[in-house]
Amino acid sequence: MRSLNPSDWIPHLLRACRRLGSCRYTIEAARWLVCGFVLCALLLSASQAARADEGIPAITIPDEDVVVSFVQPGRIAKVFVKEGDRVEAGQILVQQDDAAEQAQLSLIKAQSEDRTPIKAQNASLAQKKVYLERLLWAAKRGSATELEVEDAKLAVEIARFSLKTASFEHEQHQRKYREAKIRVDNMSLKSPIAGRVEKVDVKVGESVDGLVEVVRIVRTDPLWVDVHVPLEKGRTLKVGQSADVFFQGGDEEVAEGKVVFVSSVADAASGTQRVRIEVPNKTIRPAGEHVSVVFSGS
Repeated sequence: MRSLNPSDWIPHLLRACRRLGSCRYTIEAARWLVCGFVLCALLLSASQAARADEGIPAITIPDEDVVVSFVQPGRIAKVFVKEGDRVEAGQILVQQDDAAEQAQLSLIKAQSEDRTPIKAQNASLAQKKVYLERLLWAAKRGSATELEVEDAKLAVEIARFSLKTASFEHEQHQRKYREAKIRVDNMSLKSPIAGRVEKVDVKVGESVDGLVEVVRIVRTDPLWVDVHVPLEKGRTLKVGQSADVFFQGGDEEVAEGKVVFVSSVADAASGTQRVRIEVPNKTIRPAGEHVSVVFSGS
């Protein structure tokens, strides 16, 4: 709403009063009317600030705040980002020294791709089957004993089991390769979200333990505001409902947000209910500001 400016309309009012006559009563009435309009203008100019003061106090928070760590200890080989950088989801932030792991990965990969043992066992099984057929042919003509035939049959069964063992070992090598590759990939620390690097806690050459904080990434567009409202008010709020968020400070900016979450559990000690508001933040205001929240219909 446009605030009233007394300097715009007071001269016009006085001229109108003079046209009505020079009667002192008319001038006196005009003066009282001017005082009334001035008081009204002052009240209207203070209405927005008064509304903000009546709001529920809260603090803005990022909608994403992630601390990433390595899952295993190691030495830092490269740091690709610095504080303040914008990053995308999946972007590499920090790299551990993985020279030894890469060499081992190459060895396991070669084993996982080697099918020589399987081919050898296939050939052995085929040879023993041929030998068994010949013994069976010879046994029918009395040229081979029953014991020789049974030994040949046993050799075929053993060859079948050896082939299964070779196939199983090949599958195990493939599984070990996938596991080793995951371990090597975990030595590259990647951003899980798109956002801004808030803090970097390591330097090249340092050794870090697993699960120690390495990089903190935040996203502040949109901002979240968690408001603890009285239960009577919380019962009337719905997801999607609009709310005015008054930022405190010199600019006194007002942003329109919407309710994205209403807690289903109240705080018995304070008699309040947590409500989360999502506020667009195209100007990239910092999180952590004090605000006042007024819900639509308040």
